[in-house]
Amino acid sequence: MVHLLRISPQGARLEGLALDWTVVVIVGAVGIAAVVGMFVFSRVVAPRRPSEIKDSPYECGIPAAPYRWSQIHIRYYVFAILFLIFDVEAVFLFPWAVVFLKSIPAVFYEMLIFIAILFFGVIYGWRKGVLQWR
Repeated sequence: MVHLLRISPQGARLEGLALDWTVVVIVGAVGIAAVVGMFVFSRVVAPRRPSEIKDSPYECGIPAAPYRWSQIHIRYYVFAILFLIFDVEAVFLFPWAVVFLKSIPAVFYEMLIFIAILFFGVIYGWRKGVLQWR
């Protein structure tokens, strides 16, 4: 960025860092103003015709059925949590694989410990019968 306001190295005017942050603040303010402006414009221009059908939840084109209490087995939640755990494992494993050859040997053993802990989680879930879809 061109520093037009610089007078001297110890000058009283804004230096380069202050100018850079000024630009960031201005761009942020313009972005926030644009978002707020779009919401206000949508609120002013949008037609309002309330009806009972519009107030009901949309469920794939099927009219919503009356609420019935049903029990959901905890197995589905545990299955989902196991999926999230191994999804997070992939998030950590891919960047590690990129830098593996450039790092010290301790990184390899740390990843072995990490994978062993996750493997223990799979064994635990398997023994509990969580991985069997009934």
